[in-house]
Amino acid sequence: MSVKQYPFPEGFLWGTATAAAQVEGAAYEDGRGPSIWDVFTHRPELHLDTPDIACDAYHRWPEDVALMKSLGIQAYRFSFSWSRILPEGIGKVNESAIAYYRNLIQALKQAGIKVCATIYHWDLPHALQTMGGFGNREFIRWYLEYAKVLWDNFGEDVDLWITFNEPIAVYIGHALGFFAPGLRNEKYARQCIHHLLVAHGEAVKLFRSYHFSKSQIGITVDIWHHYPDRPDNPEDRLLAELQNETQGYGMFLNPIFLGGYSKRTVEYLQKKGIYPEIKPGDFAIIHQPLDFYGLNFYNAIYDRADTKVELTGDHGGNFQTSVRDGWDYDALFDVLKLLKDKYQLRIPIYITENGMPGGMETPDDHGIVHDADRIDYLTNILQRLSQAIQSGADVRGYFLWSLLDNFEWSMGYQIRYGICRTDYETLSRAPKDSARWYSGVIRDNAVTVEEK
Repeated sequence: MSVKQYPFPEGFLWGTATAAAQVEGAAYEDGRGPSIWDVFTHRPELHLDTPDIACDAYHRWPEDVALMKSLGIQAYRFSFSWSRILPEGIGKVNESAIAYYRNLIQALKQAGIKVCATIYHWDLPHALQTMGGFGNREFIRWYLEYAKVLWDNFGEDVDLWITFNEPIAVYIGHALGFFAPGLRNEKYARQCIHHLLVAHGEAVKLFRSYHFSKSQIGITVDIWHHYPDRPDNPEDRLLAELQNETQGYGMFLNPIFLGGYSKRTVEYLQKKGIYPEIKPGDFAIIHQPLDFYGLNFYNAIYDRADTKVELTGDHGGNFQTSVRDGWDYDALFDVLKLLKDKYQLRIPIYITENGMPGGMETPDDHGIVHDADRIDYLTNILQRLSQAIQSGADVRGYFLWSLLDNFEWSMGYQIRYGICRTDYETLSRAPKDSARWYSGVIRDNAVTVEEK
């Protein structure tokens, strides 16, 4: 057994990530309006956990900032709650919300922690959903109004701005029904996706008009790359291609980086009679130059034509299942190569989410969770990431999901992704073994691997 260190470049950014709906709580305080997730999780027939309290970060954010500082975390990725900023989605700004985020951002900066903020992380104001939500082309105007409020108030206080996180959640929530708002209408979902993409492009244009000297803008799209379970089987290969292009990342990366929907996607949409209404110039708007790309990466998916794999909510935020057990760490190499070769990415990449779920993770007599499986998973991922960077991948930072155990969407509080344990009765936070391990990785700017 030998020990080897896999280094990262000088200045590599080490962070953690959360999202407003998953950690803030205080769902009905200080003028906040309901989001689609508040309404969805309170449907009695669904028997779901709710984000009403979550981790109570709205009140406990000073504790969370101090926790990150103690671990040496260099950057924090959070999201703004649209319905906290604008309770009706548009119109009157909630000054209590502005004060909350201003205090959070100032505390992060005082702690020497860089600020990465997501504008939209799945929690559309319910008031806008009643007006058609993403399916109404007015959504573009609503989103720009919201973004303008953020930039007018926070602008260059945020180092990295992300327009949307994992936009596929909009498809899941409108076509498959197990994410908010809980609809099952694929034609409507495809129109929602298109409006989201146009809103993204218009927002980038608006951002450029501010001429910020330091802040940058990008988007986060998750990539769960589909492989044929039997590479020599033509039906498996076709299924994997279809999933990548028509049900996964291709829906977003093609128009954002290549200027239009792929031929395979167009054929699929037209054949099913669900091609969205597109206005002249839409693809030019979507195809805006970005400063960086946010990659959420967890695992690969293996498709087998004679074993239908459904998209389910069984894994919380990570909603896709695989016909294979275990983790495919090497898929990260393929994903980074795909971004460079197929999508012609020539901008820096940040891993904006990566992590591993655990069960209830019972603490020992001293209140510590020994999450060796998570450490093993993260070690393997970071080893591959170091190797990819050494081979030329332009990855500038890594945000571990998540700082805290939190509300994991349709799975509620049944799974835990945090490197710090949240006690949902007392709301106390306690670093797990993985938190101390990650602190060491940050200190060394390298991951240590025991090799046989």
